[in-house]
Amino acid sequence: MKKNSNEAIPLIQDFCHWLKEQRKSPNTITTYKRELVKFQEWLLGKKSAIDHLTKDDIKGYISFLEQQQKSLATIDKTAGAIRTFAKFLEKPDLIFGIKLEPVIKEDIETLSAEQYELLLTQVKEDGNLRDIAIVYLLLHTGIRVSELCSLNRSNIDFVKNELTIEKGEDKRNIPLSSDAKTHLENFLMSHTSDSIFISKFDERITERTVQYMLKKYNVNPNKLRHTFCQRLVDANVELEIVSRLAGIKDLNLTKRYLKNSNTNRIEEMINKTFINDTLG
Repeated sequence: MKKNSNEAIPLIQDFCHWLKEQRKSPNTITTYKRELVKFQEWLLGKKSAIDHLTKDDIKGYISFLEQQQKSLATIDKTAGAIRTFAKFLEKPDLIFGIKLEPVIKEDIETLSAEQYELLLTQVKEDGNLRDIAIVYLLLHTGIRVSELCSLNRSNIDFVKNELTIEKGEDKRNIPLSSDAKTHLENFLMSHTSDSIFISKFDERITERTVQYMLKKYNVNPNKLRHTFCQRLVDANVELEIVSRLAGIKDLNLTKRYLKNSNTNRIEEMINKTFINDTLG
């Protein structure tokens, strides 16, 4: 009897529950679920199914997406979902030896020095403490917008001047620049919620809200993240350190920012990189 596309959905639902336990963001869970459902539909057309996944299935689907001339972003999302799904199944052999990543685009969008200063000037002139803190954190820590939205007070240590990002078993500590610390402290005095960034309804802020706010300044979260990495590389911080701070597991991705490298103390380089930012 031919399977229908709903038969493997319980497995995908179990995967989504596992993702939640791994503290993945709601946006990531939604994206991975959508990509796996699409994968399942394709598999059914090949008389296979996601609950009997093989390495050839994965190779075939990635090849199919490339032949369909899907965007690099789409293929990357699919690859991320499949890679994580294999981890959930505890079957790393499914992706061993398979190149899931699409060809990396060499060009990355960053803020020029003038754009950087203009952004900070404009957001401070507008005077919204939350928005100021958001812009400084994204620029001075390089965290992803999903990570920013998930921040709790427990993730910040003002004694050590450190921000901690935790994803499942992965954990990374990022030094806070003096400016980022100051603006974050200023904002946190305005509310008592455990969630750092909240809406006017006292609910955790969404990624869409951050993106919409930044759109006013003609920037997006990725551009600020790229700017963080590029400025550190320009300041001769080693690629391995930049990768660790930004949570980039593939060093080849960090090499896009490469100009020079040198060994420096992380805390000193964070503050040195952003020393010219005024508190306003």
